Amino acid sequence: MTTTTKPETIKTWNARWSHPIPHDNLYYGKCIVGGILSCGITHTAIVPLDVVKCNMQVNPQKYPQLIFGIRTVLAEEGAVGLLKGWAPTAIGYSLQGAGKFGLYEVFKDVYSTALGEEKSFQWRGLVYAAASGSAEFFADLMLCPWEMVKVKVQTSPPGTFPTAFGPALAKMRLDAAETRFPYGSLVPLWGRQIPYTVAKFFFFEKVVEGFYTHVFTKPKDTYDKPTQLGITFASGYIAGIICAIVSHPADNLVSLMGKSDNKGKSVGKIASEVGLRDLAMKGLAPRILMIGTLTGLQWWIYDSFKTVMGMGTTGGAAAQPPK
Repeated sequence: MTTTTKPETIKTWNARWSHPIPHDNLYYGKCIVGGILSCGITHTAIVPLDVVKCNMQVNPQKYPQLIFGIRTVLAEEGAVGLLKGWAPTAIGYSLQGAGKFGLYEVFKDVYSTALGEEKSFQWRGLVYAAASGSAEFFADLMLCPWEMVKVKVQTSPPGTFPTAFGPALAKMRLDAAETRFPYGSLVPLWGRQIPYTVAKFFFFEKVVEGFYTHVFTKPKDTYDKPTQLGITFASGYIAGIICAIVSHPADNLVSLMGKSDNKGKSVGKIASEVGLRDLAMKGLAPRILMIGTLTGLQWWIYDSFKTVMGMGTTGGAAAQPPK
């Protein structure tokens, strides 16, 4: 546990030093490590589900349902086919997790300090949304190249594109004029990830607050760590369901951009050809299953790491408004 105390030179209220455990640079560094573990482990673990989900989005005739899609991949490529893209997934989402969680803590303190003690409490939902959206903006800059490689590997017909990480990355670079590597998918990625992350953090904080206000009504620190982490997982899962629905149309667009038939087409052209209904609904069921579980586990891993580091779990009952 860090023992940093509020610097004597700070005369005005600063959110960094208003917490029981001050948010010094070491605190932020630990949050970055927690984010790396949270996103890197979970996204890599669900690669088989992600492979099928992406193929359902780009080729729904061949992969109409989750179970049928798994069987199709196994029949055509064997078990190794369900692991395609694991390396760029591990790298990209570890980097994204560092930015998503680490910068969220930074921006939350920056915006709270800018608003002041009273307004940051009254508008805490806005702080959660603004901080998470700002963090994801930068996190996606780190994720985008690896996400492009992942999607291309996972959605290309067998034998038409390298599946090993090194050759796939080299091919993406070589064909950059065609693949638009490394940032060709950045705008739709922002369109998918920023709403997703805003929902993920906003609703997580609100659900946690609701649990500790209406269900577990004693002070948070009176509950043991397994109970607190159980609340973390449940809150994350609920937030994840909302995230999946909010971000699904943009997720479809990111996957469709990797389809060979859409080579050279603009995002708007692809969206108009597919239609709003299919963008919103195609592959939604497995995405809800994937993202709900993923988000719950991410928050659980993140808060477990924070607990081990003596930092406590995220969120809780709303404090009393300052007088």
